[in-house]
Amino acid sequence: MYIPSINKLEDRQQAISFMQRYSFATIVSVKDGIPVATHLPFIISIQDDKIILKSHFAKVNPQATDSIDTRVLVIFTEPHAYISPKHYEKTESVPTWNYIAVHAYGKYTLLEGEDKKAALLKETISYYEADYLKQWDNLSDSFKTNMMKGITAFEIVVDELQAKSKLSQNKTQKEIDNIVQELGNSENTNEKDIAGYMSQLKKKE
Repeated sequence: MYIPSINKLEDRQQAISFMQRYSFATIVSVKDGIPVATHLPFIISIQDDKIILKSHFAKVNPQATDSIDTRVLVIFTEPHAYISPKHYEKTESVPTWNYIAVHAYGKYTLLEGEDKKAALLKETISYYEADYLKQWDNLSDSFKTNMMKGITAFEIVVDELQAKSKLSQNKTQKEIDNIVQELGNSENTNEKDIAGYMSQLKKKE
C-alpha cells in the first residue's frame, strides 16, 4: 500500500485496535497470477507478541485450499468520508477522501481437527454475539459436527503490517476543525467515525 510519510500510522497498538474494531475484512490471495478475494469476519489476537488472525471459509470455496502455505493479504478498512474543498481556505483546492486502512500480510495455515474448529467457532461467537453462546452450547453434537464439516478454519501469523491514516494531516488546524465539525454532525456513521479519529489525532498534536 502506498503510504506518504505524513499518513503512516506508526502506533502498532492503534493499528491492532482498528483491526479489532473493523474486523470484517477482505482476504486476498493469488491463484495462477490472478488475485482472488473473500470477505470474512476475523478474530484478531496477540500471542507471544505476534499478531494472529483467525477465521474460516466455506469449505467449498476454492480459496480455502488454494491459499494453503501461501502468503496472503488481509485488508481491514471501514470508515471513510468524502472531503469537500469548501472546508479549505484556498480557492484552488480539490475534493479528496479521508480513510484509515490496515494491510496485514502473513502465511496462511489450516487449523485442522474438530477441536480446533470448535474452539474457533466458540471464540468467534463470543466475540460477535456472546449471548448466542449458550444456545450454541445446547445444540446437538451431530448438528455442530455437520456444521464444522462445512468449513475450513485457518490462521495467519502476521509478518508485515502496513497502516495508513489519511485524516487531513496536511491541512491547517482551521480546515481540520471545519471538517471535524461537519462530519461530526452528520447522520452517516462512517463520517462520524472519521470525525472521531480526526479529533483524536488533533488532541495528540
